[in-house]
Amino acid sequence: MAEPIKVHDKYFVPYMTEAIVLARIAELGKQIDTDYAGKKPLFIAILNGSFMFASDLFKQIHVDAEICFIKLASYKGTKSTGQVITAIGLDTDIVDRHVVVIEDIIDTGKTLSEFLPQLHNQQPASLKIASLLHKPEATTYPIQIDYLGFSVPNKFLLGYGLDYDGLGRNLKEIYQLTENPS
Repeated sequence: MAEPIKVHDKYFVPYMTEAIVLARIAELGKQIDTDYAGKKPLFIAILNGSFMFASDLFKQIHVDAEICFIKLASYKGTKSTGQVITAIGLDTDIVDRHVVVIEDIIDTGKTLSEFLPQLHNQQPASLKIASLLHKPEATTYPIQIDYLGFSVPNKFLLGYGLDYDGLGRNLKEIYQLTENPS
């Protein structure tokens, strides 16, 4: 496992290896293939955080499928702002489509609680959620996660698409904020 790292003014220690993440994503891909056999699902990846998870998950999907991207934001620094901002809109028709939303992490659930009704209003045939990570202790807006990678503690995480003020997304492993870097 990797050594502790410093990003901006904070220290992070290794939390989850790339191998563990990729093995779980392969399992999720198999489950999705089974569930969507013959259905041609549309995956909507929420940027920026989900790009690594979306890429690795999509490589594990073997049924005919499409992917598009939307940008939603509710974070600044290490805290949620409590406000959801749509920066890039959905430009794909989802009426009667089987839709899977791909999210990197669900903590409070506020982002998806505001976004999912917008999707439901467009009358998809089905709507499911795939999230690499979920912080059950932080959840105040319950979201049904259909394809979950890992439940994690309510700690600030970094790497594998997750950032701290723009940095750290490119790390292969997932790190956890620490007060004691040694």
